[in-house]
Amino acid sequence: MYPETKLYTALTTGAFPIIVSLARHDLDLAKAALDGGAYALKTHLNAYHRATGTTFGSFAEERPFFEALSRLGCPLLVMAGQVTVPSAGEMDALADLGFEGFNVYVDHMQPHLLTSRLRPMPALSATSTPDDIKQIAALPGCVVEASIMPFERYRTAMTEADLERYAAVVDAVDVPVIVPSQLALTPQDAMRLREAGIAAPLLGAIVTGDTPQSMLQSVRQFAG
Repeated sequence: MYPETKLYTALTTGAFPIIVSLARHDLDLAKAALDGGAYALKTHLNAYHRATGTTFGSFAEERPFFEALSRLGCPLLVMAGQVTVPSAGEMDALADLGFEGFNVYVDHMQPHLLTSRLRPMPALSATSTPDDIKQIAALPGCVVEASIMPFERYRTAMTEADLERYAAVVDAVDVPVIVPSQLALTPQDAMRLREAGIAAPLLGAIVTGDTPQSMLQSVRQFAG
């Protein structure tokens, strides 16, 4: 149903590719992530990003950045929105630009998103139940984002209990699971997540900071 891309292959073969979520739409930030060893980049649309306080605009507003990003030649993912999501035509345009996957919280999933050419990467929430997880993972061809930490846990250290929660998600599904850095993940945490069966870390501003210098330094530590 969806192309077997290099990123999807990396997610399903244990390669543990580093995905970076950009704190803002800044080409220097994107280049620094790739220079540091990121395999793929994730951007945002129609969203308020809680960890950074950044607001991302509509497809029309963000398209010039996406076009510039597409010329970098790396796998691209998009957080497609919250209450507002791209139209079917905008999803086609994203696919034409080389985006291969889209991400929304499952509560914001709309039927037309699932008929697009972009692979679904639905996000769990802190309140997702085991039944929710199984229903989400039943979406054909999907990748699950285990965005399961409550906001009050943001920027705190990963605990044994957190690791067990991530492992439980892996055990509950038969699709790749990625973990966003809602917590202050370290490279050592990433290795433990890999051992628990997580397919990839999704490093955001809590880990990478929001400057090209901090991005380069942080991603290098995870890639090294």
